[in-house]
Amino acid sequence: MSEPSTGQPRPAPKKPGPAGAQPNIKTLLPWIIVFGMLTAAIFLVGQNADKPTVIPYTSPDNLNFVQLVEEGKVGKCKIIQDMAGPLYVTGELKEGMTEEEIPGEFKAFLASVDSATLSWLRQNGVETDIPPQNPILWHIASSILPIIIIFGLLYFLFIRQVRNAGSGAMSFGKSRARLLNQDRNKVTFKNVAGINEAEEEVQEIIEFLKDPKKFQKLGGRIPKGVMLMGPPGTGKTLLAKAIAGEADVPFFSISGSDFVEMFVGVGASRVRDMFEQGKKNAPCIIFIDEIDAVGRSRFTGIGGGHDEREQTLNALLVEMDGFETQQGVIILAATNRPDVLDPALLRRGRFDRQIVIDLPMIDGREEILKIHSRSIKLAESADLRRTARGTPGFSGADLENLLNEAALLAARDSKEAVEMKDLEEARDKVMWGSERRSRAMDDKEKKLTAYHEAGHALVQQLTKGTEPVHKVTIIPRGVSYLGATMSLPEKDSYTQSREKLLGEIAVCMGGRVAEELIFGDITNGASSDLKHATEVARLMVCNWGMSEELGPQQFGNNQELMFLGREVSREQNYSEETARRIDVEVARLLREAHTQALESVTTHRDKLEMIAERLLEHETIDGRDIEEIVTEDRVLSADERDVIDKQKEAEEAAKNPPVEPPPIPEAVPEVEEPKAEDETEGAEGGEQKTEA
Repeated sequence: MSEPSTGQPRPAPKKPGPAGAQPNIKTLLPWIIVFGMLTAAIFLVGQNADKPTVIPYTSPDNLNFVQLVEEGKVGKCKIIQDMAGPLYVTGELKEGMTEEEIPGEFKAFLASVDSATLSWLRQNGVETDIPPQNPILWHIASSILPIIIIFGLLYFLFIRQVRNAGSGAMSFGKSRARLLNQDRNKVTFKNVAGINEAEEEVQEIIEFLKDPKKFQKLGGRIPKGVMLMGPPGTGKTLLAKAIAGEADVPFFSISGSDFVEMFVGVGASRVRDMFEQGKKNAPCIIFIDEIDAVGRSRFTGIGGGHDEREQTLNALLVEMDGFETQQGVIILAATNRPDVLDPALLRRGRFDRQIVIDLPMIDGREEILKIHSRSIKLAESADLRRTARGTPGFSGADLENLLNEAALLAARDSKEAVEMKDLEEARDKVMWGSERRSRAMDDKEKKLTAYHEAGHALVQQLTKGTEPVHKVTIIPRGVSYLGATMSLPEKDSYTQSREKLLGEIAVCMGGRVAEELIFGDITNGASSDLKHATEVARLMVCNWGMSEELGPQQFGNNQELMFLGREVSREQNYSEETARRIDVEVARLLREAHTQALESVTTHRDKLEMIAERLLEHETIDGRDIEEIVTEDRVLSADERDVIDKQKEAEEAAKNPPVEPPPIPEAVPEVEEPKAEDETEGAEGGEQKTEA
């Protein structure tokens, strides 16, 4: 590990623990006072407790025990004794028998107790009891035991914590950054996939951490901070760990929420302590996860300000300005809300570099699946490429969850390996929810659902520009799905054409159209379809300028509140007449899509009924069945499908013949270079001399 080139020796870090820190008397003084006050309170309570009045056993002048017994005023008494013999007797007066000198119980010491004394007490009507006990030990235990308990609580709750200065209850201002053990859980770029561009951007940071002098001799300055931005689950934290693993430097990890506490000034103190730890362990990486918890924009004027959070952010800004990258400390931060961060945090000189980690494409998803499938036993039928193609929009965390669900499904069915069927079922479960076969539907609702989904599948198969149908099912899934028509995109796409969007709206109308045509009535089962179709139509008109009536113009500006983080209102920068025209245009797009779907379903009603009947029979059918019903008017057998597949493979091979590699050139014989004249003459002279 290379040392930082600061020219000064790095001080050895202090070891936390009982041997590394001694409790300060000023810190212990409050707890000593509390302990003394509790002890005094217990003592006063014991002193103020009601105690029996002590009277003599016998006396000629004062009131005594024998006199009270013979006058019949004693109701009952107890003779307290221990192993050494009797000690004293306690008693109570009878009801109605009062004495000014004895307000309650009385107590008299005895010399001895024999059978005659007991008979005398019984003859005078005194109930006598001799309980077996040891009063001396009882008093000692009752007096000392509470003090021992209180002292033990104080020791374990406070004094022991004070000694552990690094993690005790009194160290609120200490940083909670955790040091990752690189020896046990070392993460490198072999564990990262699907973010090749991000890996290239951090290569120079790794090179700097390995050899800082390489950059310093050229006068270059490495970025002080790197901000990793991207949706949740795309591997921001994993990339930060991989950078530390490749550079083989200490890795401190902390969350943005760990800075803010209920005590004022704690967050700023933890920021300063975190940077101090980084300087002591340089070169190193400090990773702040979810930095938006502490780095939100200040002075937004909404909901008031949070002084503690702003103090923490100010301390972070100052510390990032105060240290130099020559010290070998690189700050990495991750967030999925870069729009709410304070501009001062993202300026050059603090987080110089901002790396966007987006959702992986099809090749990246395949690589991620290969990494996560290392610990999973896959069958030969498991095609990770097909799984990657059918999971657009999945993050790395989603793909890991998909493989885990597939392994659980295979284990539940007692399989030896995870098959392609398990992968597809796991994908459907992650995307649309698990099957709910327990939801009972009568024959009428089941038939209605079958025709509804058949309408979606038929219109999608007949409409140009839409994605191919992957699977159709009438098994309830998730919370509100009675059935589903699933698509499988052929490739990842960033833009959508007007034709494709109009086809998407028409597909949404296919279920409602099938209900109208077959049953002559409509249900609320198309509510989610109508909602999606209306959203797409309004976006086409207001955002994307795809309306022939209103032209290429955008209407309305989205207003996003910084603290809420979502679109809550749309600024209306157009007139009421324009708003009316927008509503009319949206309604026109929806009616035209409804008419297009109605024409498709009416023209191919026989195919609609074939799809619905097959759904009622099998509950789930493949997209290839839909294609064959539309093109062949029937579902082909397995042998017929094999013949067609072989024909397609032959056609593809004829269109794309294999490219022959260029021939390897033959070895050219080496040509001897002509020698210089003097060398030739010398050689000839030598030969002549040899012959002579």
